Amino acid sequence: MCDRILSLFSGNGGFHTELPAADARTALGALLVRAAKADKAYLFEEVEQIDAVLSKLYNLNAVQAAKMRAQCELLEEEMPDTNNLAGILHDAISVDDREAAVAALWSVVFADGVEHEEEDELLHAVEAALGVSPADAKRLHDTEMAKRPVRRG
Repeated sequence: MCDRILSLFSGNGGFHTELPAADARTALGALLVRAAKADKAYLFEEVEQIDAVLSKLYNLNAVQAAKMRAQCELLEEEMPDTNNLAGILHDAISVDDREAAVAALWSVVFADGVEHEEEDELLHAVEAALGVSPADAKRLHDTEMAKRPVRRG
């Protein structure tokens, strides 16, 4: 019983989320988290969009998507090199799926209604690492931006 009480004061309430395997699904999730954090603000709208993307892509319910996001947050923290994450994704998915991943990343960037320079830089690096052409990347950017009002920050 003392262990349970002490665990409440350990900083995580006794709960621990395991670090997931770095596969295509979790690499994309980690990149979604990284895109949301690129402007140094991890906002509710971005978290909500990440959950929606994960739910849609992997046919997850809300709880499953939130749990997967939590695992991807851990992977994002543990893998500091964006190119490594993008490389895992690049090697595991088709060109069409890479474009879908870029569109999903832009949807997270635009979730808060502001496009920051840091987000642009990150997404352009990911687009290049995934082998998405600049023309296709621009099209995907513009398509996602048209879905919601976005201002430059």
